[in-house]
Formats: sequence, structure tokens, C-alpha cells
Amino acid sequence: MDSYLFDLKPQLIHDAILSMIAVFTLFLVASNLLFNPVRQMLKKRQDKIQGELEDAKQNQDEAAALKAEYEAKLKDINVEAEEILGEARKKALANENRIIAEAKEEAARIRERAEQEAELEKKKAADDVKKEMISIASVMAGKVVAASIDTTVQDSLIEETLKEIGDNTWLS
Repeated sequence: MDSYLFDLKPQLIHDAILSMIAVFTLFLVASNLLFNPVRQMLKKRQDKIQGELEDAKQNQDEAAALKAEYEAKLKDINVEAEEILGEARKKALANENRIIAEAKEEAARIRERAEQEAELEKKKAADDVKKEMISIASVMAGKVVAASIDTTVQDSLIEETLKEIGDNTWLS
């Protein structure tokens, strides 16, 4: 019998080597035909997921920036609202002061008009008194004429009566 290495026949070694070459070749073919497309699909999926994560991060940053901007605007709105309220208060105070001033002016005009009317009534009363005095003087003159006093005596009596009543009463 022939002595074989580890009791292996050369045909078996040859078949084993061919089987290994066939398996290796099959592995290379399967790798190129099956594994590479799967790897590419996984790579694309990984890239897509990475892109979505980056987009999500960017959106999150934008949202944070918008939130900060809106918070700043809210603070500005509060300040602006306070300014508007302050302006409204100032306008209301100015309006109040203007209305009070107008009311005081109107009251002064009414008081002045009342004083003028009182002065006119006073003058009218004085005129009425003067007319009454004149009518009294006329009655007296008529009595004097009836008593046949001449005109010089009559004039002197009228003058004397007017002096008795007084210039102050006559002029006021």
C-alpha cells in the first residue's frame, strides 16, 4: 500500500482544494451579486438616517432660535405694552387737565356774564329809580303848576328835589 499523508488520498485532497476554490469563488460571486447590493442599501439607509438626524438637529436649532426670538419679542411686547399704557395714561391726564381748564374757563365766562347781567340789572334798576324820580318830580311840578307858581320857582323846586335825592342815587 501506498503511504499517504495523514492517510489522505490525493483525490480527496484535490477534491477538497477544488471545493474550497469553488466555495471561495461562490463566496466572491455571492459577495458581488448579493452582499454588495445589501451593503449599498445599508450604506444608503445609513446615509439617509444620518441626513435625517442632521436635518432634525438643524430643525431643532432653528426651533430653538425661533423660540428665543419669540421670547425676546414677548419681552419687547411687554415693554411696548407698558409704553403704550404709559402714553395712554399721559394722554388721559392731559385730557383731564384740558377738560378741567375748559370747565374753569367756562365757569369764569358764566361768572363774568352773570356779573355783567347783574350790572345791567343794577343799571336798569337805577334807570327805573331815575324814571320814578322824574315822574315824582313831574307830579310835584304838576302840583306846583296847579298852585300857579311861575316857572322859575318850578325849576328851583325840581333842582332842590334832585339835590335832596342826591347825585349818587341819580348816577348809580
